[in-house]
Amino acid sequence: MQTVADELAINGKRARESARALARLSGQVRELALTNTAEALQARRDEILSANDLDHQEARSGGLSDAALGRLLLDEERLDAMADDVRRVAALPDPIGETFDMRSMPNGLRVGRRRVPLGVIGAIYESRPNVTIDIAVLCVKSGNAVILRGGKEAIRSNKVLAALVRESIAAAGVPKDAVQFVESTDRALVGRMLEMKEYIDLMIPRGGAELVRRVGEEATMPAVTGGVGVCHLFVDRAAEVDMAVALVRDSKVSRPYACNAVDTLLVHSGIAPAFLPRVARELTGAGVELRCDRRALSILGQVEGLRVIPATDEDWGTEYLALTAAVRIVDSVDEALGHIDTYGSGHTEAIVSEDYSVAMRFLDEVDAGVVLVNAGTVFNDGGQLGLGSEVAISTNKLHARGPMGLRELTSYKWTVLGAGQVRG
Repeated sequence: MQTVADELAINGKRARESARALARLSGQVRELALTNTAEALQARRDEILSANDLDHQEARSGGLSDAALGRLLLDEERLDAMADDVRRVAALPDPIGETFDMRSMPNGLRVGRRRVPLGVIGAIYESRPNVTIDIAVLCVKSGNAVILRGGKEAIRSNKVLAALVRESIAAAGVPKDAVQFVESTDRALVGRMLEMKEYIDLMIPRGGAELVRRVGEEATMPAVTGGVGVCHLFVDRAAEVDMAVALVRDSKVSRPYACNAVDTLLVHSGIAPAFLPRVARELTGAGVELRCDRRALSILGQVEGLRVIPATDEDWGTEYLALTAAVRIVDSVDEALGHIDTYGSGHTEAIVSEDYSVAMRFLDEVDAGVVLVNAGTVFNDGGQLGLGSEVAISTNKLHARGPMGLRELTSYKWTVLGAGQVRG
């Protein structure tokens, strides 16, 4: 009798075979596959939203957190945004076959590198059905097959979306098995996927710290084991107050459940009395709870109607994924840099400052995948940085860092063009 694990191995074989076929297809065929997918997302919106509504109801009754429920939810606006993202990826230049670093050697050999797909990508993710689309379309566009394993909370949504992608790419001439979806929610299959190095070339986890840790410890193939975001925004003494208030609000409130939402607000003591009451009114008015150090409390405790409580040591290293933020006052850029070095996760760090030398020092010294000046942390996003979308935001330094788009899903091979040269 065939087991679910046996089926997973069959999926792996089919993905490997499809990857070879996909790599030979033209960029025009892969672009058509994505265009079909974007159209299907809008044509089949009722089916998608119906499945998502059932997932959402069951997850809510099962006690899923508000943060996870926010990531799980699809609506018409989000579906339109997903379709737009797919079209943007489709319109991007085809990375496969790109030749770069071509040069002539003294002996006449022409040496360069040519971009090639990685092969088969494995993706394990939690309660975010949009990830099914993001990863599938980026893999198809970059010539990679993919095996998707989503969380049980979104199983109905993911089944519909994965089937939609498979049908859409097949209509364009791409092997439908280039996109595989693991329908079983048996958690034991995660362990089996992490052992499939004969089929999977790169494993990408998208989820909480526990999932990322497990993949890092158990994967037998290379894995993107970063991605947990403890994100800071530092408001320098030389910040323009109106700008700073707007950027902090956007970074916390616009997408509070995302990994690029700001978690800790660092405020220079020279601007804190003027800035903190204003930003606190904005944030708490939007439902944000502020966990403040002693000095911030001494300022905000005098303002009525604010949701402020004392911070604990644990707050400084917490990725909240919720309407919660920690607040600390610092006396210098050195103190801000030291705090980020101690508690940051290498994900996203931002500064608001009109002092060029301070801003450039922040850019130079902060160790993170994305560092921003006078822009909010929410711009650490593949779409916002011109990648169309992303399969993950990596905090690794090898093989990719920051948002992973098309080029981050490729490798290269050296090419050598000769005319009969011998080494002698």
